[in-house]
Amino acid sequence: MLREAMGLSLRDLAERSGVSAPMLSQVERGETSPTLAVAERIAGGLELTLSQLLRLDENGHVVVIREGERRRRRRGGHALEELTPPLPGQRADVSLHTLSPEAATGGPGDPPIHEPGSRETAVVLEGRVALVLDGERHELEAGDSVTFDADLSHHFENSGATDARFLAVIGAGLRRS
Repeated sequence: MLREAMGLSLRDLAERSGVSAPMLSQVERGETSPTLAVAERIAGGLELTLSQLLRLDENGHVVVIREGERRRRRRGGHALEELTPPLPGQRADVSLHTLSPEAATGGPGDPPIHEPGSRETAVVLEGRVALVLDGERHELEAGDSVTFDADLSHHFENSGATDARFLAVIGAGLRRS
């Protein structure tokens, strides 16, 4: 049981979650099912998101995405492949981007597309790209990587004469107290 593995007594979890110890005991024994609001408070007391808590009892902890099963999108000269499956509670997403010469992932003035507290790391595999972050330009070449606050306005541009490819890893926003 997760609560015990974390070294928490029922009373500890009750204090952390705002859910009574008797209710927690009934939920643990399977005698009652919590409402969504109560389950969310329990998850918070365990320092989990609700979707993470709900996944704890799932079987099959391995999800393989074959090359032909990737979710793909194309907008102009920007091709995007999602390499990770869309799983509930997932804390990071990995994507492969290909930019034609002079293409971009977005443009100046586009709103941030990632949740508050998100961080992104990009690794340039081929070609040259520029990260434009809050109006500041950062030139990157094959082999370079960059990590930044992804909740700021940003986009990537191909600043070279050939196609550019880069991997992006986006970590979900940090939970705020």
